[in-house]
Amino acid sequence: MTQRTTTPRAELHTHLGAAVHPVVLWTIAHEQGIKLPVKDYWDFFATVTMDEHEKNMTLEEMTDKYFLLTQLIQSSPEALEMSTHSVIGGGYRKCNLVLQELKFNPMRRNRAGERDLDHIILAALWGMRRAMLEYPEVKAGLILEVDRTFTLEQNEIILDKAIRYAHDGVIGIDVSGPHRGSFSMKAHVPLFERARKAGLGITIHTGEVEGSAEEMRFVVENIRPDRIGHGIQSAQHPDILTSLKEHGITLEICPTSNLKNSMVKDTDELRTIIRTIFDAGVKMTINTDGPEMYQSNICDEEEFLEKNDILSKDEIAKCRQWAFEASFIKE
Repeated sequence: MTQRTTTPRAELHTHLGAAVHPVVLWTIAHEQGIKLPVKDYWDFFATVTMDEHEKNMTLEEMTDKYFLLTQLIQSSPEALEMSTHSVIGGGYRKCNLVLQELKFNPMRRNRAGERDLDHIILAALWGMRRAMLEYPEVKAGLILEVDRTFTLEQNEIILDKAIRYAHDGVIGIDVSGPHRGSFSMKAHVPLFERARKAGLGITIHTGEVEGSAEEMRFVVENIRPDRIGHGIQSAQHPDILTSLKEHGITLEICPTSNLKNSMVKDTDELRTIIRTIFDAGVKMTINTDGPEMYQSNICDEEEFLEKNDILSKDEIAKCRQWAFEASFIKE
């Protein structure tokens, strides 16, 4: 018999492309006639998840090996509805996630323009609403991602959609994607200003990869988002830590993801980073980044942090509290 977890939890950093159970992806793919690289379910499972010994050397490798396939499978209104519905329900059943924010890029799920973005977004919202109807204890919201590999014009379209559906369950905007020299965070500042005026929360992936501290410093000082995804490079820069604390910016920490994607070399380095950030008084939340791909969940992440003397039980409880406080879901 499955033991119920009663501690209320929130997760603020979950990519839909890494959060859907493989059996759901398998079913969607077959329902829609998508040609898969393998014929056996267990081979498929191994293709879309990472085992305990597996690592990516870069974020680009992670994207190519996992996200391209899962995003393809999710590229229809029907798939988005099923995906969001399954993730929200699963999070509640496994870890008592009573608050969930899911993030995805709708333009990466419209098959290069074949599918209508509004239908994609509305289907995801409907799947979310269905889940909240089934699990009335749960509050959920969607964050739309703009992408470093997209043009400013493409990202403006995504922001327009986020603003359009800001009263229907889209709660925020994010920046994700591999770092590119062609991407200008400065050029995107007006987009964030528009998002803020529209009442959307702002979170930005930055300070995750080595060499991204300068971008993070610009983001903190010039955009001042509500939250930052990862932000682990700040541990090496006291001035950034000071600014994060002064501006009340919360970091979305993803321990297993950072290890699996080689953003940190080992548990000892991760401990040093998290302790440095926490001891500097910067608020942080604990997240999976994608529970199914990394074969983790919030309960596992908390257990890992306590077991390895990274955070104490009381400090983990404080991170839970900060997650509820930092959520873009205000209803």
